[in-house]
Amino acid sequence: MRTSIRKIGNSRGILIPSAFLTDCGIGDHVDILMEGKSLLIRPIHAPRAGWFEGYNSEMDVEPLGELPVDEGDEDWTW
Repeated sequence: MRTSIRKIGNSRGILIPSAFLTDCGIGDHVDILMEGKSLLIRPIHAPRAGWFEGYNSEMDVEPLGELPVDEGDEDWTW
């Protein structure tokens, strides 16, 4: 697809069709990189996005819950 570069203030810009943005998963912010003499535009993904999807707090276990209890409850002496 060919498009023209437009003047936007002191900069230049292009219009990207919404279908392209949707297909690429691009939201409000992007990374722009130079690769040789080409520009690469890619979406920014949150580093830990989706980590807790499907998280069920009812399945939490006490990490030390299954350790045996010491016999006798007196304090240790050093």
